[in-house]
Amino acid sequence: MRHLDVLAARYPHLTPCLSDIQAAFELWRESFDQGNKTLICGNGGSAADSEHIVGELMKGFVRMRPPEPDFGQRAERLFGEPGRFIAQHLQGALPAISLTSQQSLLTAFGNDVTFDLVYAQQVFGYGRPGDVLVALSTSGNSVNTVYAAMVAKLLGLKTIGFTGRAGGRLKELCDVTICVPEDETYKVQELHQAIYHTLCLMLEEAFFAN
Repeated sequence: MRHLDVLAARYPHLTPCLSDIQAAFELWRESFDQGNKTLICGNGGSAADSEHIVGELMKGFVRMRPPEPDFGQRAERLFGEPGRFIAQHLQGALPAISLTSQQSLLTAFGNDVTFDLVYAQQVFGYGRPGDVLVALSTSGNSVNTVYAAMVAKLLGLKTIGFTGRAGGRLKELCDVTICVPEDETYKVQELHQAIYHTLCLMLEEAFFAN
């Protein structure tokens, strides 16, 4: 609870969200523990948040996350000095993909089919049972994130929603929805960042304690 305590001390008005944040962490940790990946989507500032979360998961956040010693030994044995360099600089990763990053696919599918399903199409292609979809929408009603959550449920993915106070459709669809107590978009996004930083800290500590 240490990271949640710090979050609550810095943002007291998030106290009502703490149980949902903890539930999101447990769901997310279980998925990574079983070898699954995370897909993340959002629009506008939430698209930037999607990229941000991937950056915190796929490399060291506050820890260096060195590879296991046997990886370094194998790398050096196979490749000599380049293998040593690789092992010294790679960092442990929690596999995550931002669905906002695939520009050619997004524009092709949006132009040829519909922009409402640009994230759902990727969930359909990438998603496997046990994976997690993180959907960020300040209203909870962004059509492309809602459809992505629907496809995720059809395929057996777990779903975590980040929304504003009302929760919108995502609150109905997601296994866990963190509805922050704000309504204005930029205020919602400010709190989302504090929360996903906390969750990334918790996940990093769970998987890279040493």
